Amino acid sequence: MKKLILPGKIPIARQCRLLGLSRSGYYYEPKGESPENLAFMNRVDEIYTKHPYYGIRKITAQLRREGNPVNRKRIARLMRLMGIQAIYPKKNTSKSHPEHVKYPYLLRGLEISRPNQVWGTDITYVRANGVWFYLVAIMDWHSRYVLS
Repeated sequence: MKKLILPGKIPIARQCRLLGLSRSGYYYEPKGESPENLAFMNRVDEIYTKHPYYGIRKITAQLRREGNPVNRKRIARLMRLMGIQAIYPKKNTSKSHPEHVKYPYLLRGLEISRPNQVWGTDITYVRANGVWFYLVAIMDWHSRYVLS
């Protein structure tokens, strides 16, 4: 008679084998970033927020001007980890996909002559006191008044 193994009673070694995971990988606990790297990441975020067109080299140069001996490869790794990159014109940005629908611009030729005739909206992402917020603005195009 075969021994019945109850759920939750499978040995760790067998569980790891079933999952295709090494036992050392099972016990591994990631260290995370060092306090020095976290300070660099915070400063890189501040520089990037002020100058989003700065790339790895300019941010590295800025940090060096501030007296931080830092390598360009380190800043590249931290920026990649943070998911940020310089904003610059990319190749072929003006080419639309041939299958995409092209909607007409309904305001072309329209003279905006009175309030509440045309409203516009914009959404942006703003950092305040270390926290990120969505900022939504609704404006009247004639008076340039912020409605909401």
